[in-house]
Amino acid sequence: MSARINNLITRRKFLQISGALAAATAVTNPCRVLYALTRDKGEITPNEIREVFSACDMCFNKCGLIAHVENDVIKKLDPNPKSLKSRGMLCARGNAGVKQLYDPDRLKYPLLRKGARGDGKWQRLSWDQALDHAAEKLDKIGKDYTRCGFLFMAGTDMQSTFVHQFAEAYGSYNVISHESNCLLSRNRAFLDTYGVMPTPDVLNCKYVIMPGANRFEALVTPDSMDLMTAKGNKSKLVVLDPRFTKTAALSDEWYPIKPGTDMAFFLSLAHVIISEKLYDKTFIKEKTFGFEELREHVKKYTPQWAAKETDIPAKDIARIARELAAAAPSAMVYPGRRSSDYEDSTQIRRSYAIVNALLGNWDQEGGLQVPKKIKPGSMHIEAPFYEDNPDDRVDAGRAQMMFDEEGSFKHTRDAVIEGKPYPVKGWMTYKTNPMQTGANRDKTIQMINTLDFMMTVDIAMSDTAWMADLVLPAPSYLERQDPLSAFLASSTCSGVITRDPVVPAMFESKPVFWIVKELAKRLDLGEFFDFTVDDFRKAQLKKIPQVAKALKEDGVYNITGPSFGIHKDKPFKTRSKKIEFYNTRYKDKGIDPMPVYKQPKAIPENHFRIVVGRNAYITQSASTNNTLLWELQKENHLWIHPKSALSLGIKNHDMVKVESSAGKVRIKARVTEETRPDTVYMDTGYGVLSKGLTNIFGKGACIAQILEDKADKISGNMAMHETFVTVSKT
Repeated sequence: MSARINNLITRRKFLQISGALAAATAVTNPCRVLYALTRDKGEITPNEIREVFSACDMCFNKCGLIAHVENDVIKKLDPNPKSLKSRGMLCARGNAGVKQLYDPDRLKYPLLRKGARGDGKWQRLSWDQALDHAAEKLDKIGKDYTRCGFLFMAGTDMQSTFVHQFAEAYGSYNVISHESNCLLSRNRAFLDTYGVMPTPDVLNCKYVIMPGANRFEALVTPDSMDLMTAKGNKSKLVVLDPRFTKTAALSDEWYPIKPGTDMAFFLSLAHVIISEKLYDKTFIKEKTFGFEELREHVKKYTPQWAAKETDIPAKDIARIARELAAAAPSAMVYPGRRSSDYEDSTQIRRSYAIVNALLGNWDQEGGLQVPKKIKPGSMHIEAPFYEDNPDDRVDAGRAQMMFDEEGSFKHTRDAVIEGKPYPVKGWMTYKTNPMQTGANRDKTIQMINTLDFMMTVDIAMSDTAWMADLVLPAPSYLERQDPLSAFLASSTCSGVITRDPVVPAMFESKPVFWIVKELAKRLDLGEFFDFTVDDFRKAQLKKIPQVAKALKEDGVYNITGPSFGIHKDKPFKTRSKKIEFYNTRYKDKGIDPMPVYKQPKAIPENHFRIVVGRNAYITQSASTNNTLLWELQKENHLWIHPKSALSLGIKNHDMVKVESSAGKVRIKARVTEETRPDTVYMDTGYGVLSKGLTNIFGKGACIAQILEDKADKISGNMAMHETFVTVSKT
């Protein structure tokens, strides 16, 4: 693939071919992207070579990079050695970022749906036509259904703040993030225990228990690299996961825990640590609240009891508890990131947090930390007041303690379908693909079909864009100017990063900031976007001028120095001002103030529990069509244990049908001992509906098609491990 980029044909030939194909509007027959590398702006000086700082956007990590540019063509992406967060490294996805830029499947100009949703019939529009149409729809829906009749959803992106600001100015408080399909129950649990979401210092940790998270494949910087370094320094890693992942393969001990029983394991650890007095008595007395209640609570959760629940031997549970306590405070239960699993996920994560507190690892080297974080300024807007708006969000009251600023995709979708408590008839999405990442794809389609108007801003024709009424082409991160983004990691690597265009934007792509600014003008809301990205960054930098210098010279601003010992004697942001084993706010709301184990639902006969997960070169559904990464995995497979496969007459690579109450798919089997006999798995991001994703269309199966849409009761986080499926040979 790189040879095709290096052997560029002449500029005049590019212009001839691209001009001949510019009128094509079918997304299934795009003109070759390399033809758009040239512009009618005069000849380029031969061999003009530059190196430009940027931050990767192939996942949420924002690793620092340096782009090597020759004649306005990016030839190579290298890691930025000054980026402490990414440890001077760049993964396979990061290296493939150049292919996101030069992708023949990129969206090239605004497209208006013609015909039924999902038919793939489009009309090319000019930007003025597209923006006028979108503004007309926004105005009409706002008048007919109130401003809260329009829903906004943005993924993790440095320009997502502008989507939120536009929603605020427009008057809708129905804004949701993709994170309610991902990690909100974890955040809820640790926030309600510590008053803050801490970060794990795995680099200096002596003993790590990793439940579910797959850090050597589902990469998080710097944790993935630091964990490998820690292992080289003799740190012990214990993995609990029904699958034998790469992380499990490199662990010291792997336990294929029975899905849904993590809480039993951790309450049993708490039982051993407390009953054998393996905790720091001074820390417990001074820093925690509700210890006596916890002591009584965990008496029944013995290792012998937990062994029957988890399929982990009692002697191993007791031994792990003792080893963990002996390594404290440089020991931890890794907080993880993936938490979209069960209906009691918040309470499961609370059990993680409680064991960490018993270890006394708060604000300790090798424990849970909250490093110093720089706080950029902002441009505050005083949003207008709309008297006819409803009192609350459309998903209000559907979860016990939902984050209002994040919302719940599952509960919002239900409310939109039901039209209760009020109708929502418009939807804008940006850099998120709920058609692939939200459980129960048919239900997402049902929601979309209730709408009067849906618009999507994206780089490629994702499944979500495929179902939209109006599709607007966004530039890749390598073509964009972004605001500052402060990051908070662990072990001396917090800081600030930003992006400036590495090369000019291709085709007719426009950043979402420009899009919402233009929409604001058309809706008489221009005063709320009367600034440029430069103005926004100046406001961010006003009180931190040292950051601008570092960004210019190094491409990143790092906060160095110890990340531990900086919160000594400071109160916790909880009701008791301490770490809360016993949460009185929960009690007031009728929620169990401490985690109470409830046995997971039994797997029905002839069924399997299906679980979700990640690998090192797939970012949910965002990178499966990237040619460089697609070469590594061209389709997904269903992992099934040999014992289960034998009973069903299934052999490796056989085509099988997987069915649940939500839907059914056909997929090739991967017969492997790397999963429990009662558990199956497939990667996310395949089985696409969009014919605009030419590499993966017709390949593999969509896990969202068969996942049932359950939710964590406390946070509203999607609960994706509650689905049981049947598997049969086709």
